[in-house]
Amino acid sequence: MNNQLVAFEKIGISFDGRALLDSIDMSISEGEIVTLIGPNGSGKSTLIRTLLGLQAATSGKVIRHKALRIGYMPQKLHVDPTLPLTVKHFLALVRGVDKRDILPTLEKLGIAYLLHSQVHVLSGGETQRVLLARALLNKPNLLVLDEPVQGVDVNGQVELYNLIEGIRDELGCGVLMVSHDLHLVMAKTDTVVCINQHVCCSGSPQHVTGHPAYQALFGVPGADESIAIYAHQHDHVHSEHGDILSGDENAHAHCNH
Repeated sequence: MNNQLVAFEKIGISFDGRALLDSIDMSISEGEIVTLIGPNGSGKSTLIRTLLGLQAATSGKVIRHKALRIGYMPQKLHVDPTLPLTVKHFLALVRGVDKRDILPTLEKLGIAYLLHSQVHVLSGGETQRVLLARALLNKPNLLVLDEPVQGVDVNGQVELYNLIEGIRDELGCGVLMVSHDLHLVMAKTDTVVCINQHVCCSGSPQHVTGHPAYQALFGVPGADESIAIYAHQHDHVHSEHGDILSGDENAHAHCNH
C-alpha cells in the first residue's frame, strides 16, 4: 500500500525461552485504520512496545517511514489525587508542545470546558478524550490508541469512535487501535488483526467476528451475531439508542493457524 507508515515483518519476540510473539506480519498506512485485538496475554502490549521502540524484536524487523511521528494514547492515566494537576498543566507536560495548541485541540475534541479541571476528577470518557488530546499535540501521522474506549459507556464509545474517524479524515493519519475484543468497533476499520502470539485471522470486522478462529479464541459460539459493529459514515443517522447503519461488508479476510 502507498504511504506506508510502519510494517512488521515476521516479528518474533522471546523471553526466557518463551515465545511472546511469533512471526507477526502487519502494516499501517496513512489514512488507514487498523484494529488490533486479542485476549489478555496475547502479545498486544508487547507488539505496541516494539512499535514504540521500547522493546527489541528477537527476530524479524520493523520498517518505519523516515517521517513517522507517533501520537500514543495509553490505556490508563494514573494521577495521585493529592497532586493538584489541571488538564492544561497536564497537557503542557508533553515534550515540545506549543501551549497555544492546547485549547484548540481540546475544542476539536469537544472538551474545552475541561481546560482548568483537575485531572483526577475527570469521568472515564473525559479522561479518554484528554489522553487523545495529548496524543494529538504530538502532531502525529500515526495515532496509536491503546484501549481507547476503556471506562466509557456505550453511547460514549460510539461518540469516541466517530471522533477518531473524524480525526483520521481530517488529518489523513494512520490509526492503530488496540482492544481485547470486538464488542464495539468501527465498520470503517480497514483491517482487524486478531492475534494470540501469532496472527490468528484478519480482515474486515464483519469477517473476523464471524470467523471460526475468532470465535474459538474467545469461546463464544455465534459471536458474530451478538457483537455490535458500528459504521461511521457521514450520511448515517443515529437512533435514540445509538444504533446506526451497517458499513461496507465487501472487505476480504483471511485466517491461518
